[in-house]
Amino acid sequence: MTTTQQPSTKQDILQYLLKQGQASAQELAENLQISPQAVRRHLKDLEAEGLIVHQAVQAGMGRPNYLYTLSTAGRDRFPVRYDEFAVSLLDTLAETVGKEQMKSILRKQWERKAAEYRDRLGTGPLKERVDKLVELRRAEGYMAECHLVNSHHSPLEERYILTEYNCAISHIAESYPSVCGHELEMFAVALPDCKVERTHWIVNGEHRCGYMIQPK
Repeated sequence: MTTTQQPSTKQDILQYLLKQGQASAQELAENLQISPQAVRRHLKDLEAEGLIVHQAVQAGMGRPNYLYTLSTAGRDRFPVRYDEFAVSLLDTLAETVGKEQMKSILRKQWERKAAEYRDRLGTGPLKERVDKLVELRRAEGYMAECHLVNSHHSPLEERYILTEYNCAISHIAESYPSVCGHELEMFAVALPDCKVERTHWIVNGEHRCGYMIQPK
């Protein structure tokens, strides 16, 4: 019984802190109707996980009171549905401006993104640029990684496979697959001295998107 109860109690604590901003262990115990000892145990675990932080507030001559608040990681535990808003916004835009204009808007978006990537990747060795691209994609919510693949014909040839195991814009890609298609062109512009080919595609039912990157 305890195992099923614990995660939901921790979730209740996180939700309470999200709504109230901050709370003491005593306040949490009273509002969630659990013992102060149990609350303190949960708070200790949540703090160890980096989901909450505390500050000591001195009230009079007695022991300081500890107030708990959510950390950034704690806030990130709550789903934020930007993608639903984005799809809805794109739908409204498509209705307003028409199909051709919509294509032009989406093209401008990927061209701007590609130029931003190219500027941030710079002109260093290919390995450094590919690693930096992986970092940028991870910061955008993609589970991305890259590895070197050697060719049997020319072992010295530098070729990389960039793999993304999730799609950070999956809801948008479902409604507007062209957004996903532009990704290939975007990487090619970001790495102008390279040939970029798609090897796997989530949209085609595969469990990952993959790109082969090699010097031209």
